[in-house]
Parts: sequence; structure tokens; C-alpha cells
Amino acid sequence: MRALVLEDFGRLVVAERDDPTPAPDEVTIRIIATGICGSDIHGYTGENGRRVPGQIMGHETVGVVEALGASVARADLRPGVTVTVNPVILPPEDLDEYAGREQHDPGKRVLGVAPELVSAFAEKIVAPARNVHVLPPTMPALYGALIEPLAVAVNAVRRSGAAPGDAVFVAGGGPIGQSVVLALQMAGITEVIVSEVAPERRDLVEQLGAIVIDPADGAASEAVMTAFGRAADVAIDAVGITETLRGALESTRLGGTVCLVGMGSPLLSLDAFAVSTAERTIVGSFTYTDADFAAAVAWMSQGPAAADALISECVGIDGADAAFGRLCGGGGVPGKILIVLDPAHLSGHTGSTTR
Repeated sequence: MRALVLEDFGRLVVAERDDPTPAPDEVTIRIIATGICGSDIHGYTGENGRRVPGQIMGHETVGVVEALGASVARADLRPGVTVTVNPVILPPEDLDEYAGREQHDPGKRVLGVAPELVSAFAEKIVAPARNVHVLPPTMPALYGALIEPLAVAVNAVRRSGAAPGDAVFVAGGGPIGQSVVLALQMAGITEVIVSEVAPERRDLVEQLGAIVIDPADGAASEAVMTAFGRAADVAIDAVGITETLRGALESTRLGGTVCLVGMGSPLLSLDAFAVSTAERTIVGSFTYTDADFAAAVAWMSQGPAAADALISECVGIDGADAAFGRLCGGGGVPGKILIVLDPAHLSGHTGSTTR
């Protein structure tokens, strides 16, 4: 099979690898497409130290079941069905102890992060059957690659405590910020304002139904007061740099909550008094529980029209390195770029396609 290998930081190459063989509890999946995540970009550049040269990355994926391990007995898993994979893989002996908080298991491995795992920028992968979710044949297959980032957003919204009737400020309108808007709508929250510097991303977020502002036009806190007539109850920072965290704190009412889900920088500075004297709460959010992932599967399985807007471009495996390079350079891509491993699906989306 062909796979996209991080040969060195800043360089991806297409290489031949042996087809994987499933263990008794695993499923072999032929990959249709895998999205490029911000964490993949950080891995490509070497910025965050969470990827290493020689590994095969990729975790936002959709594919088709090709083979089942000897002990897999699920009736819904059979060759030919379309599936996605929850990338957070727990050892079987930890499943009971960490039920409902799977992402907190120190023994977990994450597909696309753990270097020993052949991950989803390859034509075929294996994954434990318990991590595989079957998707309906009525759903556009490429939407399956959007489920994992939506699960990240579902977890962030849950962690933030946002509820119907709350006013929510979102810092950042990139792919995670876009998914946060959808996750807020899933939770019944309609008062949402998003701050985003890129005009093409502001246009996309506006299509999703949020109010959008350009941070260059003034302080986010003032825009929030103008839009809502009050400070936000909750802010979600989908960027994760000092400036966006500051704006999130300034835009949130006394006693409000800021959820940090963006990972733009490993170190941030903050105004401690904006937390302590205002009694604001800062919570972190990283991946998701199994229930969060299942909720994202259920929502995306309806084939929502909004999902189509999130996919900006599809490229074949031979165009992947160039796509990463463009994203590193700020590339003007409003939504998600998918690496399409199955050429039959390269023309399966209305956005631009590149081989």
C-alpha cells in the first residue's frame, strides 16, 4: 500500500508499506480520505514535539471495512461498510476504569500521534473494533472525515458548561472554531459570535449561522457587548495564543468560563487578576470521551448541509506535501483540506480538487 511518511520536518513523501494484518480484535480499513488537522501541521513543522520523522500521521478519517480480525463478532461490522475511527485507543484492561473519561487514561495511544501506529495518511490501517463506528450509506462519505474535529468541539462545549440561553464568544474561525459553532448549535445555543482574522474564514463561519467580527476592527469585548448587549457567559478559545486568551477573558462576564481548546502555542501569558478577581474559570479541552465521539457520529450521520461548507479542498496523496506547505504559509484555505486516498472520491465534493 501507499502511505504518506513524514520523512523529515517540512517534508512528506509517498512510500510503499506492507499492508497491515488485523489482530483478533481489530478491523482492517481501506481509507477513503483523511483531514489535515492543525496538530498535523504542527507535527509537519516540528513545532510541538508530538510527531517524529519516519511516522505516518493522520487521524480525522473515513474508510471502508476490508477485513475483520478472528474475534470480531459485531453484526454491523462487515466488509464494504463505511466507517470512521475514534483515534483514542485504550488498552482493553483500562476500559472499565476510564469509562466516560477515556481521554484521561495515561495508557492511551492516539492514532496519528503514537509513532508506532500506521495511521490514516495511509491507504489501509487497522484499528480495534471497539473504536470503529459504522456510518450510514446515505451520508456523503467524505463527511466522515469531519467527525473527529466535531468530537473535539463537542467535548469543548461540554467542558465549557455552555447551555441554551447563554451568549458565547469563540476566538478563531478555523476548522476547530467552525466545528465549535456547530457543536454549540447541537447544544441548542444560538447566541454565538466568532472573532477571526481571515476574511475567507469569516465568510464560512457566517454561512454556519454565527455573528462574525474582525479583531482588527477593535476589541472583541466591545463587539460582544454590541452584539449581545452584555458580556459573554462563556468563551471558547479555538486558537490558543496569548492574544486570543486575553480577548476571551476580557469578553466574558464576571464568574464566566473560558475553555481553552486551541493549541497555537505551548506557553501563554495571562492577566491573573482577570481570572482571580473576576472569579472566572479556565478549563482545558483536548480530545473527547467515547460519548462525545458517538454524538458527533450521530449528528454527522444525518448528512447536514452545513458539513459541505467545511470541506474546502480535496487533494490526492501525491499533492499532500504541497497542501501542507500551503497551510503552513497561511494558504487562504477557509475550511478543511482532505487528503483523499481513494481516487474514486477525488471528484466527490463540490469544492476544488487536486491530484
